[in-house]
Amino acid sequence: MNPEDEPRAVAERYARRHDGDRYSPLRPEIWQTVQQRERSLLRRLAAVGVRSLAPLAITEVGCGGGGNLLELLRLGASPERLTGLELLPERHAQARRVLPEALTVWQGDASVAPVALSSQDLVLQYTVFSSLLDDSFQQQLAAAMWRWLKPGGAVLWYDFTVDNPKNRDVRGVPLARVRALFPEGRLRAERVTLAPPLARAACRLHPALYRPLAALPGLCTHVLAWIAKPA
Repeated sequence: MNPEDEPRAVAERYARRHDGDRYSPLRPEIWQTVQQRERSLLRRLAAVGVRSLAPLAITEVGCGGGGNLLELLRLGASPERLTGLELLPERHAQARRVLPEALTVWQGDASVAPVALSSQDLVLQYTVFSSLLDDSFQQQLAAAMWRWLKPGGAVLWYDFTVDNPKNRDVRGVPLARVRALFPEGRLRAERVTLAPPLARAACRLHPALYRPLAALPGLCTHVLAWIAKPA
């Protein structure tokens, strides 16, 4: 496949999805997944000495309906220093409805987004690369993200590492691939997120089962990685 065709292919794959309420934040396995990821993020920010998000310029690739950006705002980020990039028009429209006007939300192929070089302190991607099946496009987008970062900035990466045999529209991104995408980066990673089928089954029995199971790295399918750009 030509890398330029991948954004169109991603849109077609999303159009085939029928998730129902599977990812509703009211489901116990979902809100506990989000809380676990947020705790991991806060630990990482503390470890690198970040005490306030307010002065940081932050861009999210694949911002969807704006949920992660709302989380950053709640944690103290400044709306005028946040940017969301979203491929799908309907998700872009949803993000624009719920996010402050001062926060930029751009619609289109993120690899050609008008983000200034060396302008961002953080560039986020949450489960975007697992939806990209073209290796060349993955590399193209990763290179763009790296160019946007200031020296000393970081990519904040959250994605799953194993394939889903029931969904051929996604594929796991193992840590070896992450390192290959950002060969100059200094990577710190933590395994998070209880395997979704196990999380759903456990929470059907009792929501309290999520946390002890999620504390076992071998049962977790995702990584949250901090990929620092040398200063």
